[in-house]
Amino acid sequence: MHHMALLIRRLRSGTELDDLDIAAIRALPVQLRSVAPETPIALENDHPKGCSLIVSGFAYRSKLTETGKRQILSFHIPGDIPDLQSLLLKTMDYDLVTISRATLGFITHADISHLIDSRSAVARALWRETMIDSAVFRAWILNLGVRSASARLAHLLAELRQRLAEVGLVDDNEYQFPLTQSALADALGLSTVHVNRVLQEFRSQRVLDIRKNLVTLFDVKKVVAAGGFDPAYLHGSRPATP
Repeated sequence: MHHMALLIRRLRSGTELDDLDIAAIRALPVQLRSVAPETPIALENDHPKGCSLIVSGFAYRSKLTETGKRQILSFHIPGDIPDLQSLLLKTMDYDLVTISRATLGFITHADISHLIDSRSAVARALWRETMIDSAVFRAWILNLGVRSASARLAHLLAELRQRLAEVGLVDDNEYQFPLTQSALADALGLSTVHVNRVLQEFRSQRVLDIRKNLVTLFDVKKVVAAGGFDPAYLHGSRPATP
């Protein structure tokens, strides 16, 4: 698979791109690099000169409190450019770190700027991606602010399933994602003990399970209902919920 394939699939799902647009995206100079889990891609206060495309593997955004406590702000999947904001916001205001072994494609700001200046449809598609990114943040704020622990977990797993399905990475309601209980705790605003308790309850009810980096949703309708998940905020063109 071409290293731009999933990004192109994402961009074409919401914006009409012609053959010249696709060729321009494929022609972007990309420096590929394979990295280990927990590798910083960019850190808060860095001044990156380019953006990173996740070709394979997964990453997360996070911030640390003054006492060193981590809050995971979002998870990122193949096809994402999670630091696209750095094209205009020159100082990073969060950490971006791999959560698994990953292949990253680094693209300079100069090359991205040339692309968006020369291909207006691609510029609109990338702008749309940043708007969806903002919509995901709003959904996460709601999730952490008002939902119960079990609903928070169900909503997160339903969201990941939806996003991964849209790039063809879900198989029979199972998907690969390295969700440790520690990472879940930091993403959901819970303790690891509380996460374990919620997982055990869902597991005993045969609703969902997470084992060895594999997320299994035994009953997708129950997961969606438990999390109050409505995929509208993801603005996808191919509904993946039942």
